[in-house]
Amino acid sequence: MFLKGSLKSLLPHVLRRIIRCNRLSISNTSGMAEGYKQANVVILPKSLADDFEKFCHANDGPLPLLYRSKPGDWKCPSLSSESDIRTDCLQYKMYEHGACTGSLESLKEYSEQLKDMVTFYLGCSFSFEKAIQNAGIPVRNVEQKCNVSMYKTAVPCYGVSTFCCNLVVTMRPIPERKLEATVLATSELKEAHGAPIHIGDPGLLGIQDLSKPDYGDPVHLHPGDIPVFWACGVTGVEAVINCRAPLAFTHSPGCMFITDLKNDNSIITSSREVPQVYCISQDPLHYSIVSTEAAQKIKTLETLIGIDPGDRGIIHLCRPDELLKASLSISHARSVLITTGFPTHFTYEPPEENDGPPGALAIAALLQALEKEVAMVTDQRAMSLNKKIIEEAVQLGILKKPIPLLSYQRENDDSALMFLCENGNPRRPRFDHLIAIERAGMAADGNYYNARKVNIKHLVDPIDELFLAARSIPGVTTTGVGDGGNELGMGKVKDAVKKHIKNGDVIACDVEADFTIVAGVSNWGGYAIACALYILNTCAIHDRYLRRAVGFPRLSKKMVWLSALPSVTKEENLLKALVRHGVRSGKTASLEMEVDGLPFYNTHSLMIENLL
Repeated sequence: MFLKGSLKSLLPHVLRRIIRCNRLSISNTSGMAEGYKQANVVILPKSLADDFEKFCHANDGPLPLLYRSKPGDWKCPSLSSESDIRTDCLQYKMYEHGACTGSLESLKEYSEQLKDMVTFYLGCSFSFEKAIQNAGIPVRNVEQKCNVSMYKTAVPCYGVSTFCCNLVVTMRPIPERKLEATVLATSELKEAHGAPIHIGDPGLLGIQDLSKPDYGDPVHLHPGDIPVFWACGVTGVEAVINCRAPLAFTHSPGCMFITDLKNDNSIITSSREVPQVYCISQDPLHYSIVSTEAAQKIKTLETLIGIDPGDRGIIHLCRPDELLKASLSISHARSVLITTGFPTHFTYEPPEENDGPPGALAIAALLQALEKEVAMVTDQRAMSLNKKIIEEAVQLGILKKPIPLLSYQRENDDSALMFLCENGNPRRPRFDHLIAIERAGMAADGNYYNARKVNIKHLVDPIDELFLAARSIPGVTTTGVGDGGNELGMGKVKDAVKKHIKNGDVIACDVEADFTIVAGVSNWGGYAIACALYILNTCAIHDRYLRRAVGFPRLSKKMVWLSALPSVTKEENLLKALVRHGVRSGKTASLEMEVDGLPFYNTHSLMIENLL
């Protein structure tokens, strides 16, 4: 009998011969024939073959098609010499009408039935293990001498005819410091499932317990390891079960067909295509992936909006990469709640300034285009005004349709939780992300101040409580956008506000957001978020990660997204509408075409052009 340790360096044709003779005392092929491609196997009646091939192409992350045989052909000349699919896997599974009816070491006794069946060879993640090891990354299942862990998820594949199922994934524990190297090492190995489809908490995939894999063996995490998940070819097994074919065969999970093809040592030719990894949430732990090119574009946006036209010292409040991380988090969100409104002009009616609503609507427009749920929460006294502004935004073509407008009042200690979650249950949040843009923020003494240190608490509803409550709701993240430090969410930079901003010791907002975006004018921050979301969703690397490598790229919707971005004409018309409704410039209280005392033409219009 052969031991697994001696099989790493054997050539594939030798290994297949040994497997054919049933002389191996191992349960899986992980770590065998290092550097050579391994394949999942699905054998179906020829009447189902065309639909299954379409299913593979529609879900090429889990099902990268290496070869499709002709009916009754037991060989695969483009993958291997001297092979016989009836004998060259360690173990097979037989399925009849969707039920597994046996485990087999050979399919030879079914040779007659196989004459009318087609074999599909699908890429396998065992193929990239050597590439990971070459990058200095441990492969824990190989270290622990066990099969890789495989899990059914709650992620639906793109269905084709009778083939429909949820995605199956493999999990490999990776040291946190090695995450980016891991993504880089696997991203170009498309025939071995490519880059991971999820990094972080398994619950976000619908996996409840890592210690209980649906296939394979439990693989133990070392301290500092992060669960990293790849699309898995066992998805094909689930598809076979669900299609209920009268007879079908697959490899037994982990018992792959070993090909003669060496792994392509694919090298990313352009630094722009290099993937980068960012942590976007701690509870639950969640990382996202983006290309270097897209990340750099968003960092450029952050630099553009970070100028200080009012010379207020906001440069001291800026934190690098906050726009990028906030936008990544929003990109993953299903439902977003936006709040704005700063009643700085307390002697006027309405007291609102015109910085905030345009930026909020720019974000909402892009979220609508991305088909996300979006709502706005504002002060009860300002509901009528904001309803009119939203209606104007629809008429001007900024919004596709009106967005729900909500108000929040504190009635008891559970009010915020009841507002944010169904029946107050933290496991059922209504929103994934909260955004405050130029929204009056509560200071350390519980009051709300404008830049001149005037207390305007009597005009502000306690929407801050929603941001405070969000901290205790897993999966809900928050972003604050501001330009002076007294806005909701700026608590993250309150020490810098107190030190560098006029009246900062009094006006500094005490309430933190997970991400803090500082801009010369808050509207600019809203425009930048909209542009960043467009950049992310047109980034092929990020798009694949968002859709878990199932279905088709969404780039066909690029023109819809592009048309939803702010433009000089849209923002000019919106500002005119705000003026008609008596909404004034923040710094001067002027009812002119200006925001924060800066003229729209050649200042705000130029910023919009630069961002686009």
